[in-house]
Amino acid sequence: MNSFSQQDVHWMQRALQLAQQAADQQEVPVGAVIVRDEQVLGEGYNCPISTCDPSAHAEMVALRKACEYERNYRIPGATLYVTVEPCSMCAGALLHGRVDRIVFGTPEPKAGAVISAQQFFDQPFVNYRIQYQGGCLEPECSQMMTDFFEQRRRLKKQLKRPPTD
Repeated sequence: MNSFSQQDVHWMQRALQLAQQAADQQEVPVGAVIVRDEQVLGEGYNCPISTCDPSAHAEMVALRKACEYERNYRIPGATLYVTVEPCSMCAGALLHGRVDRIVFGTPEPKAGAVISAQQFFDQPFVNYRIQYQGGCLEPECSQMMTDFFEQRRRLKKQLKRPPTD
């Protein structure tokens, strides 16, 4: 059983709020917050569709903001809280940014690069070790994703129906 601190839960709740902002804009609901010493360095939510930027994942948006805030491309001592397990693009950027710790809500079985499809941070070629822990508020994070994609499927099905006279 994973045990998380009150701070972990607090910041994951903030990440869930950000994920809801993504969902409200019809983006995949993922939210991310980067924190050090209980101070937010950067936060973001998925917005690749609205920004026409395939790299605009929640983690990347939060990382860019944190690095800009710090005026440095590295943010040692920081923790990333993200509602869904990071993909390989985000994992690579977080490694280069020297984030110390990643706390995620729900695994991503198809594209997760931390524990699911890959175990990127455990590879021998990785020259920096990031601590990671999954399962913080997992039911809430998982449900948000499930609800979003169920709604999307319902809408798609409705659009395919022939008009009734």
